[in-house]
Amino acid sequence: MPVEVKICGLDSPAAVAAAVDGGARLVGFVFFPPSPRALSPGKAAQLALPVPAGILKVGVVVDADDATLDAVLAGPSLDLLQLHGAETPERVTEIKARTGLGVIKALPVAAPGDLEAADAYLGVADRLMFDARPPAEADRPGGHALAFDWELIRGRSWPLPWLLAGGLEAANLAEAVRTSGARCVDVSSGVEDRPGVKSPGKITEFLDLAKTLGGRKG
Repeated sequence: MPVEVKICGLDSPAAVAAAVDGGARLVGFVFFPPSPRALSPGKAAQLALPVPAGILKVGVVVDADDATLDAVLAGPSLDLLQLHGAETPERVTEIKARTGLGVIKALPVAAPGDLEAADAYLGVADRLMFDARPPAEADRPGGHALAFDWELIRGRSWPLPWLLAGGLEAANLAEAVRTSGARCVDVSSGVEDRPGVKSPGKITEFLDLAKTLGGRKG
């Protein structure tokens, strides 16, 4: 079974078209102002309009309060929220109840012990995402073109679907899938010409390569 792909941080109609036409399973829109990929809910709604129902639309937020969530939900019609901050299991439960949406909980990984944090979310999140832990001086999670040691999750399994993220690009995708066994991957900076500017050509290349790869059940 080919590896599924989430193209995150979409920023233009051309990038959305490349993701849709290339067979992305999920598309992500970022609602976190410090990110160079941040969109207003209105802009995201416009970009999401041509996305067909079979592709899951994901809103990415970071430690969002209720007012922020309400503003995001007033924009595009979303299928999932990706919580990329320090949201507790209790907060995940609150967000699901408030929004009625499924949740991807992103977890930063740099050492074996970081994976233990996933256990607390198994009963509340719908999917997990394992992303590289950002540098200590970073002002935002994710999006730093960093990868963690994929050997850390080799042979591991969770009772929820999970995504591999962090520093992925066409040049290392095959190795990442082979090592980690991921069946779904998330890419953002790896398909950009510069931070916040997606390359339709790189999106197409990444998706074409993913179709040739397969991973173990995750």
